[in-house]
Amino acid sequence: MKYNPTLICVLIVFVMNAQDKTNQALPYSEIPDYPESYTPGTVVSRMIDGLGFRYYWATENLRETDLDFRPGADSRSVEETLDHILGLSRVILNSAVQRPNDRSTVSGETLSFLEKRSQTLLNLEQASLVFLKTDTLEDHAIVFKNEAGEAKFPFWNQINGPIADALWHSGQIVSLRRQAGNPFPEGVNVFTGHRKKQ
Repeated sequence: MKYNPTLICVLIVFVMNAQDKTNQALPYSEIPDYPESYTPGTVVSRMIDGLGFRYYWATENLRETDLDFRPGADSRSVEETLDHILGLSRVILNSAVQRPNDRSTVSGETLSFLEKRSQTLLNLEQASLVFLKTDTLEDHAIVFKNEAGEAKFPFWNQINGPIADALWHSGQIVSLRRQAGNPFPEGVNVFTGHRKKQ
């Protein structure tokens, strides 16, 4: 069997480009520098950065067996938990950019694990950057929209709702991956927001 050298080179370049796209540097491998002043917006931004950092490392190097893992028949799997956190990241971002969460259209999207992880981290980063420049939070209500109308909740619900819930579920992923035999990466310090060089 003869191999076409040109075709082989094209395939190698294609594979390398595909890997580059999935391995693009995602935010939150380290927590960003903290703002110089305390404002409502900078505090919320920092809360989201903390969530992003924890989520990044909770989901780093998850295996297929980790994604399928569930502690019991009536429990969410790791992948189902990731889906939930992705949804929460969308609610956080929509509040930041003052866009309603439209539940009248059901999305049939199917994303890979890497796509879900990337989208979640990018949603959190974008929301954090918006809040970083926000002086007032009153304009960032959570709005849910469906065929019956709209329900609006003040920003307070953002703190005890989606942000706290996403933190909670990121911790669940750490626990579940440990049970599946894939412990949390070594050297990650959630207090300082850095990982020691290995």
